[in-house]
Amino acid sequence: MVHALRGVVVALGLAAAVATADEIEVERAALAVNDEGIVLNADFALDLTARLEDALDKGVPLYFLVEFELYRPRWYWLDQRIGTATRSTRLSFHALTRTYRLSTGTLHQSYATLGDAIRALARVRDWPVLPHGALSPDTSYYAYVRMRLDTAQLPKPFQVSALANREWILESPWKKWEVNGSIPVSEADQ
Repeated sequence: MVHALRGVVVALGLAAAVATADEIEVERAALAVNDEGIVLNADFALDLTARLEDALDKGVPLYFLVEFELYRPRWYWLDQRIGTATRSTRLSFHALTRTYRLSTGTLHQSYATLGDAIRALARVRDWPVLPHGALSPDTSYYAYVRMRLDTAQLPKPFQVSALANREWILESPWKKWEVNGSIPVSEADQ
């Protein structure tokens, strides 16, 4: 009985390790200033589940959201929301040309392999998230960023499947880092 119970615990531990292997992780995030305003640069570690790869290869487009939020902490009240931004990127497979395509707004880029497309998807550069002057000098802020698969953009039958199956849920936890208003270049290496 004890050996059988120990085997179940080991099996559950392996299942938990497998379940967390196909997730998104925020590796690095930083704010910088350029001509467009305050921009986000971020790197994500991203692996698709076998089910998501199979659906993609059968023509189901996958939409990924990068979400950004900035708050000013207040000790006397709830934190003040300074700004939010969301960016949607569509990953699709074109069977005729055997290429993967990333689309963000009107910008489209094709890639020969899924690995190349995933690497490009996982790298966010110079994305404008706040206008110039949004940060006050000598004030501290907290920035948050995450990436997730937008299951609401999936075709209806897949949305139902996503409710009951963990293989369709792919998201990173929110990554939080402190930003100084007078120096709007900050790293999230915590």
